[in-house]
Amino acid sequence: MKDGSATIYSVARQAGVSIATVSRVQRGLHGVTPATRELVLDAIENLRYRPSSLARGLASRHHGATGIVFPDLSGPYYADVILGYEGEVVARGESLLILGTHEREESSELVLDLVGRVDGLLVMARTVPDDVVRALGRDGVPVVLLGRPPVGRIPAVRERSFESAVHLTEHLLHGHGHRRLVFIGDPSLSPDVAERWRGFADAHRRAGLEAPAPVLCRFREADGHDAALRALSEPARPSGLVCGNDEMAIGACGAAERLGLRVPADVAVTGWDDIPLARFLPSHLTTVRQPTRELGATAARLLFDLIGGSSLAESESLPTELVVRASCGCTRNDDSRHQEVAPT
Repeated sequence: MKDGSATIYSVARQAGVSIATVSRVQRGLHGVTPATRELVLDAIENLRYRPSSLARGLASRHHGATGIVFPDLSGPYYADVILGYEGEVVARGESLLILGTHEREESSELVLDLVGRVDGLLVMARTVPDDVVRALGRDGVPVVLLGRPPVGRIPAVRERSFESAVHLTEHLLHGHGHRRLVFIGDPSLSPDVAERWRGFADAHRRAGLEAPAPVLCRFREADGHDAALRALSEPARPSGLVCGNDEMAIGACGAAERLGLRVPADVAVTGWDDIPLARFLPSHLTTVRQPTRELGATAARLLFDLIGGSSLAESESLPTELVVRASCGCTRNDDSRHQEVAPT
């Protein structure tokens, strides 16, 4: 292998360890057995691996910057969360470095590189695996998670999805008499969407009904459109589509129109997030409002507490609101009907 061509992944493969372990050995940190350390050092030497100076871990000085690790900026959700986070950063006179992983294979290595340039990290969604998050925590890196559960003692900031999903589904089941609802979205791709699916299924259980399997898709408008086309083309066509976010719901409305179906007369459609476009759709989207900017701001405050040495930082969950509009079958003047979900 040519000098400079080896990566932390090839070192980890040869040594039979995780990339987090390779990083720990590089930085001389504890928690690695002498035998494992020797395996990693041998692999580094054999492969002639030379990490960049930025990848050599945390410097002892204060950087005056924090980092955000997020999937991408394709939709309004992440952009709004980052704006909330940025407001707290600017108020403190700090800098912000952002890393969009875009599902790249080397995402974990990129995060380890970023660690050497910041005083702490906000890790959003499933951008890096839990073992990397745990390794950062063991190494003393201040880390806050957003949109995923806590990992060990590493705190997380989340929305309260489950109860709002129950209320939304019960509104369709009992308020409008639907008995053929379908959930659009893949719960395995997002912990938040998994909670929405769980609430959807639980509302069915409480009503003595069995929830059908979700129509699996990713979370963009085009994905929701294609998934809704599949669902609405079934012989036993659903009477309502409960979408994992507003972008998918917008796509679902487009799919219904393509099939000559009216929303909500022929099929109800609901979303999640309450993005600005939701209220201006022809069908006026019924959705669940989550405080996206406050999620970002709360995560920033929690991270700065950790950077400042606080040992009391705990996970936080923020309330959401059911926002009833016309796409579920209610009249337009029901737009003001909000129901905040209390802590559970």
